[in-house]
Amino acid sequence: MESQVRGGTRWKRFALVMVPSVAATAAIGVALAQGALAASFSVSGQSFKVRADYIHGEGFSQYGAIDAGKTLDGKDTIHPVAVSAFSDARIQNMCQSVVTPNIPLLGSVTLTLTAGNSDDKQKQVTAHNLYIDVEDLGADTAVFNGLDIGVQAGSMKNPPMKGGDEKSNPYGFGQQATSVDLYGVKQTAWATTAGTFTLPGLSMKLSAGSNPCY
Repeated sequence: MESQVRGGTRWKRFALVMVPSVAATAAIGVALAQGALAASFSVSGQSFKVRADYIHGEGFSQYGAIDAGKTLDGKDTIHPVAVSAFSDARIQNMCQSVVTPNIPLLGSVTLTLTAGNSDDKQKQVTAHNLYIDVEDLGADTAVFNGLDIGVQAGSMKNPPMKGGDEKSNPYGFGQQATSVDLYGVKQTAWATTAGTFTLPGLSMKLSAGSNPCY
């Protein structure tokens, strides 16, 4: 099956070919608190990287979508993503980084955020109604409980699709699980939204050069 873009994105065709593998069915999230069911927004011209030692999620769903935005030089662009969502998530030892290149007189500068570096569950990062738009993801191990693959995306309820202006086909491919455990997670993403996001032990710093979390 072939997906083509001719003067515009064919959302239905994209949803049919966007069939992520079970090995990639996982995600974590960082940064923004935008409401329980956040509508899509125009993404920045910079993706970001996130690393975590361990994530436990309750209520998991995933489906294909498109993020639209601008490049750093202001040109229109789109990004195919797998939207991964958790009703509730707990994250141990989270690191998020974004590298801004070509700053006059400085070169590249890296913004790094860390939080939740503790074995105590009460001191780990937590999020409610968490959605992350993933471009690339890897994990040492992923364990899914109550997994359903091939679900109609619009029928998933825990959590449901974002809704609003999201560019995704509700009749396209989706998958869901009652819970998930992820170990040694590394991902590249374009956007994250959450109803609430709590970051114990938060640290944020700038450094010269390209110094991503992984």
